[in-house]
Amino acid sequence: MTHAIRPTGVENLLGEEELIVSKTDLKGRITYANDVFIRMAKYSYAELMGAPHSLIRHPDMPRAVFKLLWDTLQSRQEIFAYVVNLAKDGSHYWVFAHVTPTFDERGNIVGYHSNRRKPDPAQIERIKPIYKTLCAEEARHANAKEGMQASFEAMIGLLKQQGVGYDEFVLSL
Repeated sequence: MTHAIRPTGVENLLGEEELIVSKTDLKGRITYANDVFIRMAKYSYAELMGAPHSLIRHPDMPRAVFKLLWDTLQSRQEIFAYVVNLAKDGSHYWVFAHVTPTFDERGNIVGYHSNRRKPDPAQIERIKPIYKTLCAEEARHANAKEGMQASFEAMIGLLKQQGVGYDEFVLSL
């Protein structure tokens, strides 16, 4: 689902104690959104239900980070990430996301659960240039898949250069 929402540069901030909560099915389609999510994304509950979570993907968010997120979730692990989201009106909001697989009683993954909170502004200032570099790498390639793979490899190279794994890196910002 593509939509022609253009970023306005207007930032909305989550409250210190607010928590965005959403759940998706195995394909990333939204099955639950709390009131904070609805307010920040500026979509109605009806617009969000069944929509792909990528509906709120901001163009400044590297696809490589989402590749890492999906790879991690499909390996039955949790992941933390800094994410900039795009609201329906073109405004944006940064979150520190914690995403986990949801399991049934047999241990099968049946969906995903995400809690997002307000990140520390200093952490966002540290991640922005990294995301800008990754997005630039993605844009250098003829197609999105090649760009995402090159960006992903650049991200892994950055982590190796710093001698840390992704979890250690993201939690150390």
